[in-house]
Amino acid sequence: MKKYIKLSAILAVFIMFVACDDKIDVDVPEAAPRLVIEASLDWEKGTVGNNQTIKLSTSTPYFQTTLNTSVIGASVKVTNNNSNVEYNFTDQNNGDYTINNFVPVIGDSYTLEVIHDGETYTATENLMPVSPIINVEQSLEGGFDDEVLDVTIFFDDPAGIDNYYMFSNKEDSDLFAELETQSDEFSDGNEQNEFFEKDKDDEDPEAEYNPGDTVNIKMYGISQRYYNYVTLLVEQYDAGGDPFAATPAEIKGNCINITNESNYAFGYFRVTEFDQVDYTFQ
Repeated sequence: MKKYIKLSAILAVFIMFVACDDKIDVDVPEAAPRLVIEASLDWEKGTVGNNQTIKLSTSTPYFQTTLNTSVIGASVKVTNNNSNVEYNFTDQNNGDYTINNFVPVIGDSYTLEVIHDGETYTATENLMPVSPIINVEQSLEGGFDDEVLDVTIFFDDPAGIDNYYMFSNKEDSDLFAELETQSDEFSDGNEQNEFFEKDKDDEDPEAEYNPGDTVNIKMYGISQRYYNYVTLLVEQYDAGGDPFAATPAEIKGNCINITNESNYAFGYFRVTEFDQVDYTFQ
C-alpha cells in the first residue's frame, strides 16, 4: 500500500511537470485597423512656427510585428477659422505631411481635415499661449527623494485666465519623453514650478540624474480638453502593474470621422505654443 501511494505521488508530480510544458493557445480578438493621426502643431516661443508636420499611420494588432504602417495618398488640410486661411500639407510618401508656410496666431481656432479612403476626419482646437520659463534650478530637496538630483523650472502664471500646461522631459539617453500635466486651478496668477526627478536604482547608478547629464524640458500651453486627455493617458500608463488600479479603458481623442462615426481615428489634433530649455546637471 505504501509503495502504491509513493508511486502515485511520483506520477502526479510527473504529470504536473508535463502539464506545465503544454502550449496553450489563446485566441486574442483583433480589431480592424484604424487611422492614427499625430497632428501636433507646436509653435516654439520666439520662432515663426512656419514648419509643421502631421503624421498618419494605421493601428495594428497587439502581436503583429509590422513596422511600416504609414498612410500615404491622404489629403491633409488645416484651416484658420478666424481668418479662413487654408494650409494644405504636402504628402512626403512616408506617412509625413508637411508645410513650411503655416502662420500660428495665439487664440485663433484651427480645424484639421483629413480625407483617407473616402472618409473625412475633422478636429478643432484653439492655439493656446504659454508663459516663458524664467528660471531653472537643481537640488536634492525639491523632489521626493533627498538622495537623488532633481531639476525644477519656474514660470509666472497669468492671472484671471484658466491655464493648463503639459510638461515633457527627456534625457539624452531616454528613448521616450516623460509627460506631466498641471493646471492653475488653485494657484492662478502666482509663480509656479514643476520639478523632474528619476527614481534611484541601487543596481543601476545611471538610472537617476547624475552630474553631466543633460535633460530637455518643454512646457506647453494646452486646452482644457487636451489636458484631460493627456492626464488620463499618464494616469493609465503610471498605473501599469498596479493590481489595485482601475481597468484601463480606450481613450478617444478629438478626431471625428464625419463620414462614418463608428470608424473613429486614434490620436489628437493639438495647436500649442511651447517654451523649452536644455539643462546640464552640475
